[in-house]
Order: sequence, then structure tokens, then C-alpha cells
Amino acid sequence: MRLRVRPSTRLRGTISVPGDKSISHRALMFAALADGVSGLHGWLPAADCEATLRCIRALGIQVERPAPDQLIVHGGGLRGLQPAPGPLNCGGSGTTMRLLMGILAGFPFPSTLVGNPQLSRRPMERVAQPLRQMGAEVITTEGHAPVYVRGGALQGIRYELPVASAQVKSALLLAGLYADRPTTVIEPAPARDHTERLLGAMGASLERDGGSITIHPAQRLLPISLNIPGDPSSAAFLIAAALVIPGSEVEILNVLLNPTRLGWVEAWQAMGAPIRVRPEGETGGEPVGRLSAIAASRLQAVEVSGPLVPRMIDEFPIFAVVATQAEGLTQVRDAAELRVKESDRIAALAEELRRMGARIEERPDGFAIHGPTPLRGAVVHSRGDHRLAMALAVAGLIAQGETIVEDAACISDSFPGFVETMQALGAEIELRSEDVE
Repeated sequence: MRLRVRPSTRLRGTISVPGDKSISHRALMFAALADGVSGLHGWLPAADCEATLRCIRALGIQVERPAPDQLIVHGGGLRGLQPAPGPLNCGGSGTTMRLLMGILAGFPFPSTLVGNPQLSRRPMERVAQPLRQMGAEVITTEGHAPVYVRGGALQGIRYELPVASAQVKSALLLAGLYADRPTTVIEPAPARDHTERLLGAMGASLERDGGSITIHPAQRLLPISLNIPGDPSSAAFLIAAALVIPGSEVEILNVLLNPTRLGWVEAWQAMGAPIRVRPEGETGGEPVGRLSAIAASRLQAVEVSGPLVPRMIDEFPIFAVVATQAEGLTQVRDAAELRVKESDRIAALAEELRRMGARIEERPDGFAIHGPTPLRGAVVHSRGDHRLAMALAVAGLIAQGETIVEDAACISDSFPGFVETMQALGAEIELRSEDVE
């Protein structure tokens, strides 16, 4: 499938985005380990989360689905998973594979986790190595999937993460539930903390001291009833479009406002973007509220580096698009992690945005963008990366002429309904089959 995008004027509307992907993964996995029945509302029915659902069912957990975004999970308890009848297919979801590695490290039966070619290129030793220190048997395929895990009696460890990673941190905290003593994970910079918040809400004993998180062995997790708020990473694309299209005004309701996920808001506000954040309460230990933005009359270049990077690691593709319209040199440093995402996002952004006329320089750990630069329509490729596809679509909304985004079906990995949502705001965008001219 491909996206056809044309220049658009004045996006306006109040809208919601689908449930948060990170919380949807975790809520389902943790509910599977709870003692009792959990209800999840607003669960994200996207390809990555569907992979988690497929794996949880394969591990013997009964999950009812009264609606696409509603799950009733009959938890089996902390030790209630059963051996899967075959390899666990994680699709393209790194969160599914890495967090399941941590959970399965606590079970004595063997499991094999596999993924699609894209996931099979992503690094897995960063999870495997500390799990081995805890006493699990973990075998990767030259550092990648397929991954073999056989767990059992685990030892609590103290582990310093070499790179801030919510997925690695989460895997070790989950394994820590099954260890013989507390497990401490030290992160070099704050990464998203949904695992800590949700496990705490389910009765696990965790302590935070600066950059260290300690989890104590557990006997049980409590079931939950959770309304999953909208995904701020999805909201970023709508906010970005509002900022760069004159006359626009967009408001997003019931969106997650966890500060570890709003680095992109801070970066754009530093550029002069008129973004408003309005807290309205909590759900499952997570802050929720509204995000709104109007078109920016002027944006100034900024430098993004250090602790801010992990707090906006998924938003750099759309951040780069906005940076093309800022005055001066925008620089991103300390973001080498972008090279091991769904695509090498540094190289992909540089190549694809150059096709549209952007002045972007690729650097080993980031990029630099000179602006403001008028963009032109072009044929660009998503590289199978959902966030790159959506970023290029937003770029097409301000480009002169028509933009074609090839291989756009991957958008469903995280934001089902993206095209329809953009259309509801007034964007000139449509999803077409490859053979339709």
C-alpha cells in the first residue's frame, strides 16, 4: 500500500488517538501473570500489540475479546504460563520479544522467540547478557532472533544499563519478580517508566532512588481494570502537522501525559511551538489529559542531546520534519540508538528527507538540519518503519506537489486509523493499493 499526500491547509479539530502502545503491551503481559481476571479498555489493536496477544494465548492464557480494543484476561498467576506448542512469533515487535525474554527467564520450560526479518535484525544480546547473569539460559542467533530461553532459579543482580532502554530495564525488572533476592537496575538517563508504574499498581514492591530501580521478588500480582489512555507518540504526528500548516488548530483528548514520554513536547516548546499540556487526572498510576497546538508563526532551531533523548526516542522522525521549518541549525546528538530501531532511522531520515529537498546531515549519533527549507513532493519509502512512514506523510502535507509514501501499510503497527484521523482534521491524504493509479 502507498500513501498519496497533497499540500493541505488549515487542519482543525478535537480528536482522540488510539491507546498507548507501550502500556497496551505491558498491561496484557502483566495481566496474564495476575491472580484473577483483568479488564483492559482502550487496548491498542495494532500489529505490534496483536503479536503480544498471540504469544500470551500461546502460553496458555485465556483472553476474551468483546471488542477490538477490549480484552478480558484470565490471569494464570505469576507461575501460571504453560509451554507454547511452537515458537512464539513476535512479528515485528521488539517490546514483545524483549519483555517476554524477561518473563520467560522465570520459567523452567524452554521457549523459542522468533520475529519477522525486520525484528530479526535488531539486537537482543543487550537483554540476553544480564538475564544470563541472573541464571537463565539464553541463546541468541549471532546476537539476534531467534532467541532460545530456558529459565528457572534466578538470582537477583545489580545491573547498570550501558544505554537508557525501557525494554531492557523492563525485561530485568520482570525477571526480578522470580529472583531469590532484590534486583536493581541503574539507568544512565530516565527512560519510560510504564513497567514500574503498572507493576506498582498491581502490588509489586519497587523502590526508586535517583537513577536506580529495585524490585523485590513477588508471590502474586493483583488483577487490574485499566482504561488505557491515548498514545502520545501517535499524538505527536497530529501536533506536528498543526504546528507547520498555517491556520491549524488541533486538540487531542485523553492522551497519556507521562513525563518520560513528552520530551518531544519540551523540544518543540523550546523551538517556540505553541503547545499546551492540560493534565486531567490519572489512570493506572499514569497521568492523562489534553494536548493542543496551533500553527507556529516562527520556530527556532535547537540542540537535543543527553537525558532528553530517551524521553523522545520514538519521535525523532517527526521531530526532524518540524526541524526543516525552523530557523537555524537544529542538531541531534547522543541518539545512536536510532540506528537499531525498526530501521536505521538516522540514515533513513537523511536519505528520504533529502528527496524532498531538506538540508539534513547524517551523523554517527544523530543528525543536523538547516532550516527553514521549502519541501517538495517526491516518491519516498517507509523502509517498513511505521514512524518514518507517518513522518514522511506529514512532510508531504507541507511539500509543493504530490508526495507518495511507498510501503505505508506498516503504519498499522502502531497507529491504526492514522489516515482516517488525518482526513478528519482536513488533511489531503489517502491510502491506495499499489496497483491503483
